[in-house]
Amino acid sequence: MQDIAIFGAGGFGREILTLIQDVNRVSPVWNVVGFFDDGYPKGEIINGFETLGTCEDLNAWEKPLAITLAIGTPHIKKNILSRITNPRVSFPTLIHPSVLIGDRDFVEIGKGCIICAANIITTNIEIGNFVILNLACTTGHDTVIKDYAAFMPTCNISGEVVIEEGVYCGTGVKIINRTSIGANTIVGAGAVVAKPLPPNCTAVGVPAKPIKFREA
Repeated sequence: MQDIAIFGAGGFGREILTLIQDVNRVSPVWNVVGFFDDGYPKGEIINGFETLGTCEDLNAWEKPLAITLAIGTPHIKKNILSRITNPRVSFPTLIHPSVLIGDRDFVEIGKGCIICAANIITTNIEIGNFVILNLACTTGHDTVIKDYAAFMPTCNISGEVVIEEGVYCGTGVKIINRTSIGANTIVGAGAVVAKPLPPNCTAVGVPAKPIKFREA
């Protein structure tokens, strides 16, 4: 079994702990050693596992260690990743045993991804690095999801969709086929993306429309 720790000791981190435990029930793969988190006291016990310290403590870790980043916000995750410099650290992709992948020969999934329970991923799909597909999302054919994108529970992505880097979709977002979402855009919960959305905006509604723009 390989040692693994979770960076992020909040609610999503505890959910990822249950994902790892579910993986181990099918086939023992991971030895959970604890949590890292810059905001929790070292030594605190969370769901039976110790907090091991901050990013600095992780960088001083002296043994090979897999890390999963339980951070939902793309730009925060990207910032934390840039601070992890320990060459002993690796970033596995975690896939819940209940996930249905229609055609594994034609689905590419990068490193550091988290794919939670009850996801359905069909065929001819490219998923980049450090992507989150939270509970019960669906991803249709010929979709491209780029690095750091995050989808909260029950998002539905239709076929032939392109999701650029750093997109965040709230709970229940629907993305209609043959559309796209620009880099670093936030789509509010329950929105329906029926037309392409530009980068660096916040979009809400049915259909989703930009209501605010941010600097790139």
